[in-house]
Amino acid sequence: MTEYGYFLACEDHGPKALVEQARMAEQAGFTSLWISDHYHPWNDVQGHSPFVWSVIGAISRVTSLPVQTAVTCPTVRVHPAVVAQAAATSAVLLEGRFRLGVGTGEALNEHILGDPWPRAAVRLEMLEEAVGIIRRLLTGEEVNHRGRHYTVENARLYDVPEEPVPVDVSGFGPAAIELAGRIANGFITTMPDAEGLERFRRAGEGGSGRRPAFAGTKVCYARDRDEAVRVTHRRWPNMFLPGELGQVLPTPAHFAQASELVTEETVASSGLPCGDDPEEHARALRAFADAGFDVVHVNQIGPDLKGFFDFYRDEVLPRLKG
Repeated sequence: MTEYGYFLACEDHGPKALVEQARMAEQAGFTSLWISDHYHPWNDVQGHSPFVWSVIGAISRVTSLPVQTAVTCPTVRVHPAVVAQAAATSAVLLEGRFRLGVGTGEALNEHILGDPWPRAAVRLEMLEEAVGIIRRLLTGEEVNHRGRHYTVENARLYDVPEEPVPVDVSGFGPAAIELAGRIANGFITTMPDAEGLERFRRAGEGGSGRRPAFAGTKVCYARDRDEAVRVTHRRWPNMFLPGELGQVLPTPAHFAQASELVTEETVASSGLPCGDDPEEHARALRAFADAGFDVVHVNQIGPDLKGFFDFYRDEVLPRLKG
């Protein structure tokens, strides 16, 4: 049976608010947490980007829920050896309830040190090498590595969890999904893509056992549907940009400029649940369950977090679990 978790958006909330949301999510009946890893928000209206690893440490003190990054890019801004240390510490603090979600990232976050932003095929190559390094370091053994993209010398993690940290890979296009199928412990996406999930599982045929699939989506709970549409359009218009813009635009200002092409009508007709119809919310999440996903994480857009968690506890989650 599909389980339902909460998606913590570091772009849209400060660190203290995220920790409080994690606590509220557990009380509302969500069974796991996703958390995004950003250096910048998508736009200045969102206006936040706390350091995800500090937030995860704080979350470990207020909840017993599993936590998964969705997703960390371990290739350009942060060396995979450092990501491995962060993942190991998170897993120790969470007593094994941590999964490292990784992907090829966006220029928005990864170009900040002045490094070039590679084309997609190179980013996938870098990700595969990075995952190999991370897995070796998470064993607690000394690692020496000289590869095409990374060098590691005499590196050893002294605080590692008793069980290996699962490394899940995000995939949206065929090449990324094929890579995830070959190297990942689990699959991550944000669409109810049954075909992509099947591609992932075919690419991993011959592996050991069925691997989990995780998805995330957004909703905007509000008593007034029109207000929910306006809030979504104001805070998250970047979701509706086409093609590869999300991967290549370098600054929040560029996203704000591109998002001028997105209208409230675009949001209203997108199928994203807006308002307080519990069946509309449940139907959107059931689409992921019907596509075969094991866990779906939902993020609330907008300020009414208490109303959202009450609404999902009383109206939406019972429908899904029933």
